[in-house]
Amino acid sequence: MMQKVVVKEPGRSWIEHDQVLHTFHANDRSHPRREEVFVKLKEVSVRLKEAGYVPDLSCALHDVDEEQKEKMLLGHSEKLALTYGLIVVPEGAPIRVIKNLRICADCHSFAKMVSKVYGRKVCLRDKNRFHLITGGICSCGDYW
Repeated sequence: MMQKVVVKEPGRSWIEHDQVLHTFHANDRSHPRREEVFVKLKEVSVRLKEAGYVPDLSCALHDVDEEQKEKMLLGHSEKLALTYGLIVVPEGAPIRVIKNLRICADCHSFAKMVSKVYGRKVCLRDKNRFHLITGGICSCGDYW
């Protein structure tokens, strides 16, 4: 890959709010409301775990301990964008997130739990398919 200068595109997620497209990268600390997003993400994580969410650590591909893997998974761009959506998108309106790569199984489960626990409709478009999640059920039928 290095000889042929093949570069993998980094994962990014986008969410539109007030006619502004907000971009998130994994563990992104560049967003103007980053502190608010990370505080909310921690709150969401605790609430989802209380509701039965268990992070899928097999989606963290680095050789680190389980606690580090969980932190790495929590920083995925789609989780950051979804959390930002919980902050800025009014109740009753769907949260729409776009992802440039395929969403991992853990982020898919996270989005389903957000939909179920927070009673929000989540529209998530990844590279391969469109996911419309309502009440914790995804239109893709969990097809992987």
